[in-house]
Amino acid sequence: MAQQLDLQEQEQVDALKAFWKQYGNLITWAVTLVLAVFAGWQFWQKHERDQASQASTMYGELQSAASAGDAKRAAQVFGDMKAKSPKTTYTQLGALLAAKAQADKGDVVDATATLQWVADNGNEENAAVAHLRLAGLLADAKKYDDALKQLALVKPASFVALVSDRRGDIELAQGQREAAIKAYKSAYDGLPDTAQYRILVDAKLTALGAAPAASAAASGAAQ
Repeated sequence: MAQQLDLQEQEQVDALKAFWKQYGNLITWAVTLVLAVFAGWQFWQKHERDQASQASTMYGELQSAASAGDAKRAAQVFGDMKAKSPKTTYTQLGALLAAKAQADKGDVVDATATLQWVADNGNEENAAVAHLRLAGLLADAKKYDDALKQLALVKPASFVALVSDRRGDIELAQGQREAAIKAYKSAYDGLPDTAQYRILVDAKLTALGAAPAASAAASGAAQ
């Protein structure tokens, strides 16, 4: 009986040796690859955390510079952020802040370049904000067609009302009063009742003699 067990064990050992001889290298490479991928993922996670932490610190510096109206310093910090952690959300938000500081100082060229970076590299929401602000700068420069092209690049559905409002501003600047009213009404209707921004659109419509309350009253009287 013991001899029979020994023979069975030997057969198992021989089978295992044959299996390992045929598939051993493949299994070793597969395990090595899995371990390498896991190690790489761990390293990447740490790298991402380190970048986010660094970007967060620099974003705080940029905020301080922008609040102080120091557009030059804000641009310098943004440059560092862009070089060290270009893919973080902090860098995108920092760019928007830096662009505002530059625009407030009248540095339209640099503000435009900074916003264009966000438009090209930011996530969908931040890119949308950049396009809206670029449209405003272009409209101020009376480049109305280019401004409208920027609005056409805004993708998120949540920005539809803001795009309509900005379009109304551009059309009004072009002397297209009725088109502007239509755009403002679209913006007003698209904004939530509780949105503070709606008050601003209401004021624009009121200034053009098309106050939403008056329009609603007239519609009710007609019915």
